[in-house]
Amino acid sequence: MKRTARAFWIGPPGHGEIRDVVLPDPAEDEVLVRSLWSGVSRGTETLVFRGGVPENQHATMRAPFQEGDFPGPVKYGYLNVGVVEEGPAALLGRTVFCLYPHQTRYVVPASAVTPVPESVPAGRAVLAGTVETAVNALWDAAPLVGDRIAVVGGGMVGCSVAALLGRFPGVRVQLVDADPTRAKIAEALGVGFALPSDALGDCDLVVHASATEQGLTRALELLTAEGTVLELSWYGDRKVSLPLGEAFHSRRLVIRSSQVGTVSPARANRSYADRLALALDLLADPALDALVTGESDFEELPDLLPRLASGEIPALCHRVRYTDIG
Repeated sequence: MKRTARAFWIGPPGHGEIRDVVLPDPAEDEVLVRSLWSGVSRGTETLVFRGGVPENQHATMRAPFQEGDFPGPVKYGYLNVGVVEEGPAALLGRTVFCLYPHQTRYVVPASAVTPVPESVPAGRAVLAGTVETAVNALWDAAPLVGDRIAVVGGGMVGCSVAALLGRFPGVRVQLVDADPTRAKIAEALGVGFALPSDALGDCDLVVHASATEQGLTRALELLTAEGTVLELSWYGDRKVSLPLGEAFHSRRLVIRSSQVGTVSPARANRSYADRLALALDLLADPALDALVTGESDFEELPDLLPRLASGEIPALCHRVRYTDIG
């Protein structure tokens, strides 16, 4: 008798559906995982949902276990936490994180799952992929003790970066966002908050994660001379204009990109597995629960994604809950 599961697929851009899928029997070096939670990363996943991945980035933007192709139909996602039901003895019964889409059960190589530390609740572990992005960004940025830093954009990635920066000694960290409700999240993370017009300047480093032209322009304005903007935003198919005249050259400002698809050259001796394991260890901090701002059942995904994409639900990480189905 064939084993089946249920998976969320994006059909035409802007439309989602749940499909039945047939699962293979796991091989000796594979695991069968039953999903407990998955997370919707509002920025990237809603961009994929609306069909906004540029054609020249289709290969770069593929998720590790994506099925189908952009713009659709496509099964996309990368924040999944589940329990191993079949597999090697060392993993059997373990709670694990995997870069897998939204699906009730799945079979992957045992090497593709990372055990969740006992100190990290399964529901919080869905943040591992985003905290991993923040780890890579800070390897790229290399902040120093005593730096003055702003994080412009209080979304899921920006808040994760701010949370990690808040642990650096002697650092002034301010989360900058146009939404005043982000102040409560900044407080929970132990960092300062300001609206863009009120943000503190003379920053040695500004991490930009708002995915807006206005946010990137403000990030440049907040720098001290010879300061750096680390650009984390993904704009998809949108073009961005910047004020690179005026004092940009005389102040010797720097704009540098960072992307989680490659381990930072500053830590070239670390593997992807090392980086993810570090992110999971950092999730022992309960303050990071502030990044989970909503929760729904798996069956609600076809109705949920349009509301997330439109901004009707202003989520950071929206968590998807699985019952023992499929």
